[in-house]
Amino acid sequence: MLDKYLRAFGETLLMVTSACAIVFAVGMLIAIVLVITAPGGLVPRPRFNRALSVVVNLFRAVPFIILLVALLPVTRWIVGTTMGTWAAVVPLAVHLIPFFARVTQVGLREIDPGLIEAARAMGCRRWHIVRHVLLPEALPAILGGATVTVIAMVGASAMAGAVGAGGLGDLAVRYGYERYETSVMFNVIVILVALVTLVQFAGERLARRVDHRR
Repeated sequence: MLDKYLRAFGETLLMVTSACAIVFAVGMLIAIVLVITAPGGLVPRPRFNRALSVVVNLFRAVPFIILLVALLPVTRWIVGTTMGTWAAVVPLAVHLIPFFARVTQVGLREIDPGLIEAARAMGCRRWHIVRHVLLPEALPAILGGATVTVIAMVGASAMAGAVGAGGLGDLAVRYGYERYETSVMFNVIVILVALVTLVQFAGERLARRVDHRR
């Protein structure tokens, strides 16, 4: 069983890290666009902002298990299959991109407007303001949101594993549930709790380290 645990843990890490890379890149971009195109932002585009906000809310409202099934054609087109670890990356990323975008948007909106006005007065371009003012000032909040996102990703990956994506969720279902081996179910729970605890601890520690206000 040790080999099975190690293989399942590796598959879970692969799903989580690959999906998170996509989530952080796309979610950050969406959050920045939502902030700078909002009324009073650096590039006000109220209609576009409202339309993008509706799309984000729409995807946030869809439960993961429904999204997993609905994206099967897209997953098959991108990955070439609807089963396995890589196939789970697509619905995992789509599921949590809106979540991370909203969390990052909140962090960016909490920045003191005086800092932005000071940067404008110094003649900074819009992209420079985003890069050198918005992102550095919101970094602790962004890291906090990233921590919560990774934890949610771990839970979603277990759910994806239960429907054929592999990983710890698949191991818990095939051995713990279908074969009534409760020890396997218990061990998977312990591994997931330990993983989530480690992510939470590392995320909080990193957020405190980059927070210059402390």
